[in-house]
Amino acid sequence: MSSAAMQGSTTAAQPWRLGGRTRKAVLVLHIASVGSWLGIDVVMAVLTFTALGTDSESTKILCFRVLELVTVWPMTVSGMTCLVTGVLLAVGGKYGLTKYWWVVVKLFLNLLLSSLVLLSLRPGVAEIADRAEAGDVGIPLGDMIYPPIVSPTLLMFAIVLSVFKPWGLLRKKNRR
Repeated sequence: MSSAAMQGSTTAAQPWRLGGRTRKAVLVLHIASVGSWLGIDVVMAVLTFTALGTDSESTKILCFRVLELVTVWPMTVSGMTCLVTGVLLAVGGKYGLTKYWWVVVKLFLNLLLSSLVLLSLRPGVAEIADRAEAGDVGIPLGDMIYPPIVSPTLLMFAIVLSVFKPWGLLRKKNRR
């Protein structure tokens, strides 16, 4: 038996890691997906608050109809891209997916926001767009003011976590 074969059988398997260029490409895609998600939130805020603040019926109807086009599916794609690239970076990097508090919190925030887009925002936006299509401008937008406030706030919190990496390890290692 060769020494390399013996050495391979006695040492622990090395964890899978992303290569340097691949890691940078995934990181760029991750950052771009968060940036696009934030941008979509800003567009949503502009449309929502324009509809709330205008007296023009045609402007309100246009805002409501455009809201459906530019929010749900683009946000879903951005959220899923962010999730997949974040998991790849965590698993293929030194931080791991469940080693550090800040990574677990970011994962939770992404899952929460992505779920809210599909389970809460999609039906609300679809209803508003349908009512706007029918010419109904008396649409109550009370619940629609929260997504463009909550989502960017939580996304910015996730960005801060990425930069400062607070809280340390999830489990302390036993030292003997």
